[in-house]
Amino acid sequence: MSSTELPFVPPANVFPRVAPVGVEEGERLRSVELPGITLAVRSRPPAREGLPPALYVHGLGGSSRNWSALMPLLDGTVDGEAVDLPGFGDSPPPDDGDYSVTGHARAVIRLLDASGRGSVHLLGNSLGGAVSTRVAALRPDLVRTLTLVSPALPELRVQRTALPTGLLALPGVTTLFTRLTREWTPEQRVRGVMALCYGDPGRVTPEGFRNAVREMERRLQLPYFWDAMSRSARGIVDAYTLGGQQGLWRQAERVLAPTLLVYGGRDQLVGFRMSQRAARAFRGSRLLTLPDAGHVAMMEYPEAVATAFRELLLDAGELETGSMTGPAAGARAVDDGGERTGVESAGAEAERGTSAAGTAGRASGAETGGGAPGTGTAGGASGSEAGGASFGAGAGG
Repeated sequence: MSSTELPFVPPANVFPRVAPVGVEEGERLRSVELPGITLAVRSRPPAREGLPPALYVHGLGGSSRNWSALMPLLDGTVDGEAVDLPGFGDSPPPDDGDYSVTGHARAVIRLLDASGRGSVHLLGNSLGGAVSTRVAALRPDLVRTLTLVSPALPELRVQRTALPTGLLALPGVTTLFTRLTREWTPEQRVRGVMALCYGDPGRVTPEGFRNAVREMERRLQLPYFWDAMSRSARGIVDAYTLGGQQGLWRQAERVLAPTLLVYGGRDQLVGFRMSQRAARAFRGSRLLTLPDAGHVAMMEYPEAVATAFRELLLDAGELETGSMTGPAAGARAVDDGGERTGVESAGAEAERGTSAAGTAGRASGAETGGGAPGTGTAGGASGSEAGGASFGAGAGG
């Protein structure tokens, strides 16, 4: 085997069974078999029948559990499902070993086509944001609205804190790193993840941290864990180099669905400066900026993200005014660069590209009590799958 090849990964049916994936109260996990892939899908029962469908797509190193803080806040708005991309969460590797952005997008499209639910409100974080952008551009018939949380779109000047993730794509680096970090405990790895992915790791509760450690222990037992990580990281790097019609920025310009963009001011993996370029690329988009959030705003500030999502649906004609729920129900917000807290009064509109949805604030006034679900069991439980890691914990992107 040449030095540029990744190790052989056996078929999924020979993998040992490890501890079960964590499921929050009210959630269920099912397996969907499709040609060439088997996908685990997490869901919650909607508050009532007839709600429009939604699909949540996690980031690199993450899983469907990354959305467990946001999903219950929106179960009165959408009928939501969250997918484990191939090789992550409880989904085994794809038969063809394709972990490219296009490969993951193909998996999402197959799931949507097979579900019979029609077009969905599509939400993606990090790698899942890049995947969702490609899905929305290639199959506009499947996407009603698009919500992107720190999407992994190409940057010319990548932050230094994001470089370790890119190194995962280099042949041999993963093997070397696993050897060097063999003695690292799951607790050490989880702390590395949280330090990199959260704007304030202190928001994670002790229970959330314990859940994250258990998940890290489970993931490290999977024989394909690092292979899925390295190949997916390589897929992101490759997507960054594509030009023409296959370039992610060009595809962003082709998205027809109303789009909400969410960026964290303390994101160490996706540059906050990219928010303005994204707002220009996605036509008629809305921008929510959260100055104290890191790479996983839907876990740190789920209330703020939920409020902005409902406003997106309301303005897109996908939600009746009477259906607005939550602590900021009926309020409209405007991004002001993060200087104010809370939610602006109804009717405020910012010019296109700077936002009509920002519930920005130093403490995110849209949340109540400072202890939103994302800071407790649901959100913190996914700390080890927060779309990222300080290299040794699993990577970000």
